[in-house]
Amino acid sequence: MAEQKEFDQAHLTLQEVTEAIDNGRFVHVRRQLQDMEPEDIAHLLEASPRRSRDVLWQLTDPEDYGEILDELSEDVKDSLVSKMAPQDLAEATEGMETDDVAYVLRSLPDSVSKQVLEQMDLEDRLRVETALSYPEDSAGGLMNTDVITIRADVDVDVVLRYLRIKGEVPTNTDAIYVVDSESRLIGELPFTTLLTTQPDVQVSEVMEDADDAILVTTSDNEVASLFERRNWLSAPVIDENQQLVGRITIDDVVDVIREDAEHSMMSMAGMDDDEDTFAPVVKSARKRSIWLGANVLAALAAASVSNLFEATLSQMAAIAVLMTIVPSMGGVAGNQTVALVIRGLALGHIGDANKRELLLKEAAVGLLNGITWALIIGGIVVLWKGNWLLGGIISAAMLTNLLVAGIAGVTIPIMLKKMKIDPALAGGMALTTVTDVIGLSVFLGLATLLIR
Repeated sequence: MAEQKEFDQAHLTLQEVTEAIDNGRFVHVRRQLQDMEPEDIAHLLEASPRRSRDVLWQLTDPEDYGEILDELSEDVKDSLVSKMAPQDLAEATEGMETDDVAYVLRSLPDSVSKQVLEQMDLEDRLRVETALSYPEDSAGGLMNTDVITIRADVDVDVVLRYLRIKGEVPTNTDAIYVVDSESRLIGELPFTTLLTTQPDVQVSEVMEDADDAILVTTSDNEVASLFERRNWLSAPVIDENQQLVGRITIDDVVDVIREDAEHSMMSMAGMDDDEDTFAPVVKSARKRSIWLGANVLAALAAASVSNLFEATLSQMAAIAVLMTIVPSMGGVAGNQTVALVIRGLALGHIGDANKRELLLKEAAVGLLNGITWALIIGGIVVLWKGNWLLGGIISAAMLTNLLVAGIAGVTIPIMLKKMKIDPALAGGMALTTVTDVIGLSVFLGLATLLIR
């Protein structure tokens, strides 16, 4: 009930704000925005059509810009940032974590990014430039350079006094990192240990090994997998010289997991995971036309098979009625396997050592399902049409296509990944093309040879 109430309130807020803008009650909208949290304003911006969104952004307190930008999807963020002056953008990024600032700047033209960096103070600029020097999809691009470091030869009391003088710690800090004179990571001191240890104890006696250190070049997907398996809240990031360069926190990893999930879901429909719900019509149409064009080619391939057997189709109406069943069943079965393999690839469960076993397993599943559904569909056709030969033909085609679907469902995603093509984007379409062509070819080919 509480979740439903919160859901209704969110929609009422959107409706009220939209009506207020339409009626020109901008002062009322500004007051509403001042009472809302940055993440709620971000949700409101993403849910608003572009005309209302521009008005809302102008009515929002500039002091909240940074936190709001941090919560927005990439496409919406880009549309707002592109209209901001470099000085305003630099002010908006004050207080944002380094990795989030780098994320915003990467979406800007180089000339604009340079202007924004020039508006920052020296310390912030150096931190952001360090983050920008690493690939976006690596631990270096994901990390935050704001870390607390101490030496191993000091007492716990010294550390506590240092923290009190500092007055604050970075968000999601659960440990302090211990480094040597050359900034090499040698251990970490969890806050729980720090708070429960006698003040006169030396850090070197209670610090833990930094077993959770992540190399700066590690991919963001591997980082997310490590956090998931080991239940980390944060982890230090080191370079090839073992020097501490930053840290990654759980909130950054949640973003990676969410983006990967959105990417997989949207890619299956041939769309960008960051596409704005209210993007301009021409822009949306242009993006989707590419995928539609690819699907047309796949559909034409299947249609060309039917065209080869036009004479057979014209002679027997029953074949034309039943011809869609075989490719349809193959497509469903194959896409189930594709989804399983894509998930396995994403989680790192599938590699050269076990892909053969997976192929044999899915081939066996396809064979078992093929036999089962061949008997069921064949029996239905015999009862329906009273034709044993036609029932046998569709049974043979069903068995063949489900077996092929199982094999193709494994091999296609693995091959696409090796070719550096996103399996989530192209795997389903490639699989459907294969099952359509094979299913129609076997069914219509056998019908042509056996039915006179």
